[in-house]
Amino acid sequence: MKLLLVEDDALLAESLLALLRDHGHRVEHLPRGDAALARLADHEHGIDLVLLDLNLPGAGGLEVLEALRRHDSETPVLVLTARGAVEDRVRGLDLGADDYLAKPFALDELEARVRALLRRHARATRLTLGPLEFDATTLGFTIDGAPFPLPPREQRLLACLLRHAGEPVEKARLAEEAFGGEPLGDNAIEVYVHRLRKRLPAERLALRTVRGLGYLLETGP
Repeated sequence: MKLLLVEDDALLAESLLALLRDHGHRVEHLPRGDAALARLADHEHGIDLVLLDLNLPGAGGLEVLEALRRHDSETPVLVLTARGAVEDRVRGLDLGADDYLAKPFALDELEARVRALLRRHARATRLTLGPLEFDATTLGFTIDGAPFPLPPREQRLLACLLRHAGEPVEKARLAEEAFGGEPLGDNAIEVYVHRLRKRLPAERLALRTVRGLGYLLETGP
């Protein structure tokens, strides 16, 4: 899953990033509310869950939440708030937050809340194309119901292609959405695509190169 962490406390953000990435999530971090406003303004933001602090520089968390809910009522939002800020918690829930967690909190509790929100929003957690199915809660693939294990990077790449099934995806967009901007070799995407082609059942699924447009996952051949 692609998570957005909006938190200006550098030490807390570092801990949360490590925790969530250790549990297999891709996490983008923004320390300012105005940056979050800009990031979430795109209707195709590609975020599966937002972890949103309320006390932010640039723009407050409630402002970010209100702006998001004007065009997106589905993406779950977990509000992180000071323990005594009852009015902020109520206001956040009224504006469309799905849950809140008062600081300081146990990291295990935060991960449990994240899992629960992702399960609750099952619309976004199960993707299918022909015989291929991806459960974003467990991060597992199946083909015809049988487990289809993949190395982590190929797993991320295939999940991204599946989210855009039926349309070509540019290499740069794949690199950003699948790997969150982490350093990649010049030909890394091509290598992972080549490996995926060899693993997929060619008679039922096709991973095509569309000249000038990118890579396209569709039912095949």
